[in-house]
Amino acid sequence: MVKLLGTFKALKKFSLLQIKGQIHMAELNLNGIPKVNSPRHTIEIVLPDGRVYTGPRGAPLADLLRMLPEWDNPPIMGAVVNGELRELTATIEMDARVRLVTMADDDGARIYRRSITFLLESAFEELFPQDLMTLDHSVSAGGYYCQVNRNEPLTQEELDRLLVRMQELVSADLPIERQTVPLDEVIAYFESRDLKDKLQLIKYRQKEYLVLYRLGEHRDYHHGYMVPSTGYLKWFGLELMGEGFVLRFPRRATPKEISPMPHYPKLLSTFRQYGKWLERLGIESVGALNDSIQAGNIREIILVSEALHNLQIIDISQQIVERSEEVRIILIAGPSSSGKTTFSKRLSVQLLAQGFSPFPLEMDNYFVDREQTPKDANGNYNFESLGAMDTLLLSDHLQRLIRGEKVRLPKYDFHTGKRKDGEEVKLRPDQMIILEGIHGLNPHLLPTIDPSTTYKIYASCLTQLNLDRYNRISTTDTRLLRRIVRDARERGYSAQDTISRWESVQAGEKEYIFPYQENADKLFNSALVYELSALRRNAEPLLRQVPYGTREYVEAKRLLAFLEWFLPIDSDLIPDNSILLEFLGGSILKDFKLWPSQ
Repeated sequence: MVKLLGTFKALKKFSLLQIKGQIHMAELNLNGIPKVNSPRHTIEIVLPDGRVYTGPRGAPLADLLRMLPEWDNPPIMGAVVNGELRELTATIEMDARVRLVTMADDDGARIYRRSITFLLESAFEELFPQDLMTLDHSVSAGGYYCQVNRNEPLTQEELDRLLVRMQELVSADLPIERQTVPLDEVIAYFESRDLKDKLQLIKYRQKEYLVLYRLGEHRDYHHGYMVPSTGYLKWFGLELMGEGFVLRFPRRATPKEISPMPHYPKLLSTFRQYGKWLERLGIESVGALNDSIQAGNIREIILVSEALHNLQIIDISQQIVERSEEVRIILIAGPSSSGKTTFSKRLSVQLLAQGFSPFPLEMDNYFVDREQTPKDANGNYNFESLGAMDTLLLSDHLQRLIRGEKVRLPKYDFHTGKRKDGEEVKLRPDQMIILEGIHGLNPHLLPTIDPSTTYKIYASCLTQLNLDRYNRISTTDTRLLRRIVRDARERGYSAQDTISRWESVQAGEKEYIFPYQENADKLFNSALVYELSALRRNAEPLLRQVPYGTREYVEAKRLLAFLEWFLPIDSDLIPDNSILLEFLGGSILKDFKLWPSQ
């Protein structure tokens, strides 16, 4: 009996508490109330490979991650902490699972580029307070093309001064401070500096605050996270180009190197042409677009935007017709979700109107059998490699078709991974062949075809519309949102599925498409100034379904925050032959076909 009583007294000292589904033993005080133990002064971070590191509770993320041997290889820009992207100044108050975000990752590259832009604008406004600078577009080798709004472009001496000042700020390792500022204070600050594009943008903000970043006396809004201080920004350069200059920074594949600057006059000209169109429309920023939507002018904006597309297509068709005596093959290439399919059909319509009947030849039917397909570094079939195409058979068939011979075309069975016989085709003497595919501009695609018999077109979504003059809209983001909407509608893919594949898609584009874009005879820009407002209604519910805690959730959350800046519009206003309907659905050209065989 005494032993049992002692056991009972001992049990009274403890009580079972259930916290977040876990059972904990808590000691009771003399009144039977559970004692609250003070939290330990340390926390643990657990990395994906199982390593566990201990550090002080409340320490900035940067202090905790500096203990890692890989801290600077490649440089760490942030981390995903318990499923959420965090910048390096964020404090860690509890045990966490941590996935590193480096300059070799998309999010890390964005943090670095955003921060180097902030450094540039701080130095520029200090040296040239009377001038306005605008980030115009990205450069494929790693950089942003910048324009200066004044009569004369920057001289080399002025650009050198700017570079030296940026380097001085980096050497000083000054803090880049994050501030959460009430919206009325933000408005007053931007009004004091007469920043009309930023005032237009935040006019439609639903939240009562905005995050500003501060470097010395300079403050500005940037859409996304920054590095903690200027000392992180060691790799950059400035280079004169055209009427502006290029801010150079590393690419993901080489985080501590600046790649050689390419020569891209055709792409630069296309960007500048679109920029001038936006100037004519009076819509050079998202704030201006929202103003037009609010004022009820979006129908006119849509019609003019679509007319500009039509002008491009007519111009390309006329150039082809002028060379019709020699041109027999029209090659169309471009990155994913650029609207190549609708563009090729609209081009066919224009050629038909001018008396030419093009024959669309599907490049995908010339895949080699699956077991002959090259493999990538991970041992997976690399269907985007040129080696996955039977280029010799394709060249042979093209030559025979041009000579007027009957040709039995192949048909690739994607289920079996084998080619089989398709339809038999014979072209009329005046017919041209339209060949669309990612390798269309690669000079090795048609090794036995005379280049003078081809007309090459590069199609891409090259947007010039920015949130404001320092917050550019990535053409890649626009294409990804297009693809998310189309994949859900046509293939039944979730947004998570599409996002998970996107990095592989981008890798293929960088290797097989972008290096050849200047080989084009003509560039077609498929960007539409209003399209993100039209895509918003369809994209948002898809992005909200991405599960929390997944790698794709971080990207979905970023895209949702980005779309919040756009007032939505009704897709019923879009013309039924618009390239945008290739993604939203409802295109009158979806079932458009040409039957040119005799």
